[in-house]
Amino acid sequence: MDLAAFRALEPLCWRAPSAHNTQPWRLRYERWAVTVGWDPADALPAGDRAGRDLRLSLGAFVETCLIVAADAGLRLDWAADHDEADRRAGRLRPGRQPYRTPFRTADVWDRRTHRGRFTAGPDADVVAAVDAVARRAGGAVRVVPAAGRLRALLRTADRQVYADPAVVAELRRWLRLDRSDPRYRADGLTDSCLGLDRAAATGLRAALAAYRVLRPLGLPRLLAAAGGDPLGQGGGVLALVAPPGLDAAGQVEFGRVLMRTWLTLHTAGLAAHPLSQLVDVAATRDALGTLLDVAPERIVHVARVGRPAAPAPRSARRVNRESDLLAATPLEAVSLHPREAIG
Repeated sequence: MDLAAFRALEPLCWRAPSAHNTQPWRLRYERWAVTVGWDPADALPAGDRAGRDLRLSLGAFVETCLIVAADAGLRLDWAADHDEADRRAGRLRPGRQPYRTPFRTADVWDRRTHRGRFTAGPDADVVAAVDAVARRAGGAVRVVPAAGRLRALLRTADRQVYADPAVVAELRRWLRLDRSDPRYRADGLTDSCLGLDRAAATGLRAALAAYRVLRPLGLPRLLAAAGGDPLGQGGGVLALVAPPGLDAAGQVEFGRVLMRTWLTLHTAGLAAHPLSQLVDVAATRDALGTLLDVAPERIVHVARVGRPAAPAPRSARRVNRESDLLAATPLEAVSLHPREAIG
């Protein structure tokens, strides 16, 4: 296995998604393999107490590594070896042939989370395509009826999230609302990716700074209301349902499925806006399970999906600012079409 060739591609692999854009994955290069692990400093112990989003993010990262390597002609395989104590998900190792996938590096590079307006939701063919991806792994994709019941669940989830001081403190740590912040172009949730103008970003920053004082006066309800109505921005809502009895290692593997569903949406011209709060709050997750007639613990991801009305901003990454990528990765090594080239 040519570790130097894969190392040059690593900045592209970091385009994988993660909750709050914390980018928790870490690579350890060894003689014959690359161990994929994580840094607990980039986990979300308050908002993601069970570690579900962490493990889904690790799986999405693994799938991205395999896609990028395959597009560069590298023969790479994945050996799952999840170990919580060692903070290890598994190893990328030499394979007999490149990973078989319909996706390309350009898909990884162009895929974006979109929190803005959608002109249309997914049609029946797209829903069937992503459902087929999930079913091959024992799961399913279900359409969530976007009626008044779902809006009420979103409001409930938002209020409960903002009512938890530990979750709010964690959110503040990863918000990037000041463009002079040196971390603005490295990680976290920027104002542009959240669709906030300067006034809204300033107001949110001030409200969160005064959280301890204003919380007893109803700030959580106001913050939830300030988030608006994402369902009013168009699109449809899809839920990713995992197989029964999925353990921690299985969640990592299902993160790979999640990445394949997102890329399937992307290649169909659609984007996703995660509504993770519906799954993070036990009461709304249970209600969603009732709505979909599925065991609540099997619902691992919910997102608003549709055709973006305008391009979404690209989220920040620590290691793939354009100058870093140009220096580290020969563009001829990956099949980016000319219009998709960096720069």
